[in-house]
Amino acid sequence: MIKKTIAGKTTSLKAGFIIDPLNSLKAYKDSSVAMMLAAQKKGWQIHIMVQDDLYVVDNQARATTSRIELTGNAESEISDWYHITAQQDISLETLDVIFMRKDPPFDMEYISTTYILDLAEARNSLIVNPPASLRDNNEKMFITRFPQCCTPFLVSRDMQRLRHFVIERYQQAQQDVILKPLDGMGGASIFRVCPDDPNLSVILESVTLHGKKTVMAQQFIPEITAGDKRILMINGEAVPYALARIPSEGETRGNLAAGGEGVGVSLTERDKWISTQIGPVLRQQGILFAGIDVIGDYLTEINITSPTCIRELDKIYQLDIATELMHCIEQKLQQPG
Repeated sequence: MIKKTIAGKTTSLKAGFIIDPLNSLKAYKDSSVAMMLAAQKKGWQIHIMVQDDLYVVDNQARATTSRIELTGNAESEISDWYHITAQQDISLETLDVIFMRKDPPFDMEYISTTYILDLAEARNSLIVNPPASLRDNNEKMFITRFPQCCTPFLVSRDMQRLRHFVIERYQQAQQDVILKPLDGMGGASIFRVCPDDPNLSVILESVTLHGKKTVMAQQFIPEITAGDKRILMINGEAVPYALARIPSEGETRGNLAAGGEGVGVSLTERDKWISTQIGPVLRQQGILFAGIDVIGDYLTEINITSPTCIRELDKIYQLDIATELMHCIEQKLQQPG
């Protein structure tokens, strides 16, 4: 267990988690809770915050935090999985590591939180993932840096341009098109369309807010029937197994939040290749934990805000992914500077 020495006294590391309200989490399946458990096993102090708790005085980032301890119930569906041991107002720089685990939407409030975290990072708190990286890498747009891994796509708010892409993909590849907002999660507001869809015009109007909102269009990948694979990446290295989220009958979306079923699969050679394309960029940007989504042979998203599926993969393959992440964080904290 890593400890630090301050003014001649040895103390345990302090980990902060910026999350959705504790009572909204399902502990037995929540990846943030898996991280808390791994941190607690290492003897770290756990400090919980929601966005409302963060504030800045002059140039100091501060927060009202709740110290918690997790109980054995964190592995079950019982709601009594933690208890609060203390509440305090602290400077964020007193936390050794801060996990930004607030779910999207990635709106201006989310961005404002990253500005606050910039101040803590400047005073040597390790932020997972770095605030600048969160701002710079929209989870849908991030894939545009890796066109060699992707099916054809278009990003636009122009309804006529989007309509032309739908027609083009059908003419050239005999495939439909997936339309999705850049700021959503869990499969929300995702549409599958084709040129002769009688609702195409209204769908384009709806998803773009009549041409005022930029969206992504991607060529449909028929292999979605075998699952939308979530591959977890720790410091740019892929966990050797993925969770294939298989759509329910009559659904296009594999997201668990949309009713998909999670099935464990080993990574294919193509999955491994895609991971090696993305890994160096993640390391360069200090992104210690990411979840990449692959359908068939194609990359579809790169999630860096609050990637999930730790619990499911741990259970299927007897892994301890969160502890691997904590080991990585310990190594980062031991590095000079």
